[in-house]
Amino acid sequence: MSGKFSRAGSKVAPHLKRAILLVSLDILLINIALLASFYLRLEERPGELAAYRPTYLAAAAAATLLIPLIYRLFGLYRNIWRYASIGELWSVALASTAGVGAVVALLFGVSLVAASIPDAVAFRRLPHIVSVLFWLSVMLLTGGARFTQRAGHPRVLPPGGNAKKILIIGAGDAGMVALRELKNGYRYGTPIGFVDDDPQKSGLMLQGVPVLGTRLDIPALVRAHAADEIIIAIPSASGQELREIADICKKTPAALKILPGVYDILSGKLTVSAIREVELEDLLGRAPVDLNVAEVAGYLNGQVVLVTGAGGSIGAELCRQILRFGPRRVILGGHGENSIFAIQQELISAPVTAEIFDIRDEQKIRRVFAEYAPTVVFHAAAHKHVPLMEHNPEEALLNNVLGTRCLARAAHESRVRVFIMISTDKAVHPASVMGASKRIGEMIIQEMNTRSETKFAAVRFGNVLGSRGSVIPTFRRQIREGGPVTVTHPEMTRYFMTIPEACQLVIQAGAMAAGGEIFVLDMGQPVKIAFLAEELIRLSGFEPGEDIQIVYTGIRPGEKLYEELLTEEEGTAATKHRRIFVGRPNHIDREALNAFVAEVRARGSVMAEAEIVALIQTLLPEFRSGTDSGG
Repeated sequence: MSGKFSRAGSKVAPHLKRAILLVSLDILLINIALLASFYLRLEERPGELAAYRPTYLAAAAAATLLIPLIYRLFGLYRNIWRYASIGELWSVALASTAGVGAVVALLFGVSLVAASIPDAVAFRRLPHIVSVLFWLSVMLLTGGARFTQRAGHPRVLPPGGNAKKILIIGAGDAGMVALRELKNGYRYGTPIGFVDDDPQKSGLMLQGVPVLGTRLDIPALVRAHAADEIIIAIPSASGQELREIADICKKTPAALKILPGVYDILSGKLTVSAIREVELEDLLGRAPVDLNVAEVAGYLNGQVVLVTGAGGSIGAELCRQILRFGPRRVILGGHGENSIFAIQQELISAPVTAEIFDIRDEQKIRRVFAEYAPTVVFHAAAHKHVPLMEHNPEEALLNNVLGTRCLARAAHESRVRVFIMISTDKAVHPASVMGASKRIGEMIIQEMNTRSETKFAAVRFGNVLGSRGSVIPTFRRQIREGGPVTVTHPEMTRYFMTIPEACQLVIQAGAMAAGGEIFVLDMGQPVKIAFLAEELIRLSGFEPGEDIQIVYTGIRPGEKLYEELLTEEEGTAATKHRRIFVGRPNHIDREALNAFVAEVRARGSVMAEAEIVALIQTLLPEFRSGTDSGG
């Protein structure tokens, strides 16, 4: 027991010692301020010194007791003053005003009481000029003492090294955030100046750091000041603007970094120390998602949410974002134990439970639904790799069709409120077995919606940057190995969005679902894969075609040159969210769909490729497996 107390004491003692020192310093400064105020008032009236002695002594006693107490109430003994800013300065001003005001009010009350008592000691009220001087002196001395800690705090440099010289692009709010972090010692950097295209800022100073020019001046500024690093601090910049800036910066030897969005920093999602390398996602310039937080929280708050495929890129991000809205519990469902373990450990302090299961295992699925009674389901589990599924077409049908049917039936029987299936643009005019299997999965939930109280809907979108199945990890590996970077076709085009962006829109679509919809996310403009390869090579510090070659290998089985998001029959209609659209429901032949599912269940693992193609064509007559260069 004594050991525990001694350890606790060792933690508390430094804080207590620091507080005692601060209070003692404040008492000294307050009394100096009071004495100086009286001296300035009575300097030329020495005859009044004796008359004001009782007032001075009472004021000193009151100030010594009241002002430190009020400072404590305002939290001035809890701040770390080496990081003090305008907020702390405002706190000092308010606390000083309240403290001096309390002293003045007390003395005024004492003077009234003394005047009403016969034969009492003559007690004069505090002169107005003394009150004003005392207030100003207290703010100046106690505030100055605190801010001296910040000004005098030495910056630590690496042993034997010098601070990096850093140029900041963007003399706005984000630029000021970057500047403050640099002054607090981030990466041992010293800001040499700002770059901003606003002509009104040219030549001005921000906290003593000059605005040196525009983006066109960057190469000359880097040479003139021997800058080691450039930080982009323009959260509102489009992908095109960032590409232009990156192209200019790549002409210099300085390392290029980027500051996270200011809103991400303020929300606590990122810290300023997350100043990082410029990524491909930055250059594509996807606009931030505008979530209707109240609407989303309305269907997730306090609910039990099941996420299948929770170990995958999309499933794991869905879990992270769902937890923002206060669910009672999130069930992390998946087949791969390592990936589920990883996301479980990441979210270990959150209300999550991990369950390992195959989505085709009807008994285990029913047990999970019975045990946890989920009210919302996000179905992200699927086989997604097109060429791999072309080589194993039976697995695409067994997992993506039978697994979806199994989950949908369990959700219906358990009276789940909302069931959202994650689909893909490859389900539109599918040229691959994977795409066809996802289209049939959409048909299953649309048909189930016609006879269930559960709201079934699908959300369809294209490729996501950074997922384990995207081309980006492959490109990065090839660049690390010195190339070449392989692209299937120079005209190969895809829609791309970031993983957080896709998941936010999926969650929003779930709040909007009335049942039976196929929601389509606004993917922006399609991007050529060759363009991504070139930009990633440049971001890695190389020049495409010179340092790293790009080799075209030919379209693989099941691939199309470009993808679509809607069929002609589905059309498109706007929703109340500007980034989410909805397709018109197609008529689903229930008998044909049931016959298809029964055939897959009975013969799926032993069917030949030709039999699988023929079976898919009973539901999707236009389906043709294999490469379709026309898209």
